[in-house]
Amino acid sequence: MPVADHQTLRVLEGRYVLERAAPGVEDSDVLALVRGPDGGARMRRQDSADDAWVALWNGDEAHPPDATGMLAAIVAPLAAGEVPVWVAASFDGDLVLIPADQADAAIALLRRAGHRVLG
Repeated sequence: MPVADHQTLRVLEGRYVLERAAPGVEDSDVLALVRGPDGGARMRRQDSADDAWVALWNGDEAHPPDATGMLAAIVAPLAAGEVPVWVAASFDGDLVLIPADQADAAIALLRRAGHRVLG
């Protein structure tokens, strides 16, 4: 099986919120910032948020930016289980955010799909 089918994901510490990126606003709690035609969005740590998300990271075992199927192998089982995701990529890996209240179910889906989830 391709490496995409058996990835190691690490649950990052904390809880995160998704929000529109404000121009020129820098925040040390920002996990990811994405600029787009709509102005952009950011993933920011906020442990006390009511609608928090959990962050999964697959970049501890770096894969090249041109690797195919890496993200699809993660989001497909989550989509099949009707778990919403929000994603951002860096050079070595992907951040996949899942709703905190669905984290246990999402991790179980990923493990059943053959992924290793740490943390």
